[in-house]
Amino acid sequence: MTPVGVAVVGAGAWGRNHVRTLDQLPEAELRWICDSDPAVVERFRRLNPSSRVTTDLADVLADDDVSAVVIASPAPTHARLATTVLEADRHVLVEKPLALDTHEADALVELARGRDRVLMVGHVLAYHPGLEALADRLRDGELGDVRYLYAQRLNLGRVRREESALWSLGSHDVSALLQLVGRAPERVSAHGRAFLAPEVEDVVFVHLEFPGGVIGHVHLSWLDPHKVRRLTLVGSRKMAVLDDMETTEKLRIYDRGVDRPEGWDSYGEAISLRFGDIVIPRLDMAEPLRLECRHFLECVRSGQPPRTDGREGAAVVRILAAAERSLREGGIPQVLETRQP
Repeated sequence: MTPVGVAVVGAGAWGRNHVRTLDQLPEAELRWICDSDPAVVERFRRLNPSSRVTTDLADVLADDDVSAVVIASPAPTHARLATTVLEADRHVLVEKPLALDTHEADALVELARGRDRVLMVGHVLAYHPGLEALADRLRDGELGDVRYLYAQRLNLGRVRREESALWSLGSHDVSALLQLVGRAPERVSAHGRAFLAPEVEDVVFVHLEFPGGVIGHVHLSWLDPHKVRRLTLVGSRKMAVLDDMETTEKLRIYDRGVDRPEGWDSYGEAISLRFGDIVIPRLDMAEPLRLECRHFLECVRSGQPPRTDGREGAAVVRILAAAERSLREGGIPQVLETRQP
């Protein structure tokens, strides 16, 4: 198997993980590392002598052996850089969020389709073995119908200046909720506060209303005493918790719920609470970023659409943009056109 020639654009806090992962994958040939910061470039010149380093994207795109590019630069640059890469007929993996504007996100989807290039978004939680196992059990009917679900992504730092906690942290959990519910929300509202910098919210609470009465909630903050990466799903039959801060027992299935008699009308008929077993499924754990990068390379070779393709990325941007509007309007719910992610 001939390795895919790939470049990483943006090798800072998160991009360095792409550099490390791609450099270790036999399916990839890491040909270029590109970053606008000369100090970052110099560091990788020492650490990755087999890869070429540059501050200029044009150097990367002048290399005909580069088939794919990973963009892990700051979020405000994603749309511009992805456009340049797609117009150069390269496949591209864009870190979350795909863009900070719905029109830019939709334009990238159309550009990739017109150029017949792979456009993938780095919603790495979608490649977490625990989330995949949870989605499988939901599809198999073990948990019943989704009633509500909520996600928490909290920590103290890293404080951003380019985008709020909504845009910096929210993509992962919104993408996960879309995957589990299987459809886009009808209404989105959000509340938050910017304590450290004007209009850069450090804490955000997002509420999503899905068709069929399903509700979702996302709590995002980099100003919190706890580091939390947790998703809870309450189904009509069972409940589940995916806790990524657990070392080994990341997914738990709770046989808990409320049993109602057939024809229950709430007037005097007894209901019973069920406290059954807690099952901890065995997961074949692997680093989600490694799984994500391997999936991208396979899509480049095969031409198949990625699981987190441009359409899914644009759907997430649409929801985050609606939440942003709600933030600016004091939490007023925003109505979304119902689309499949």
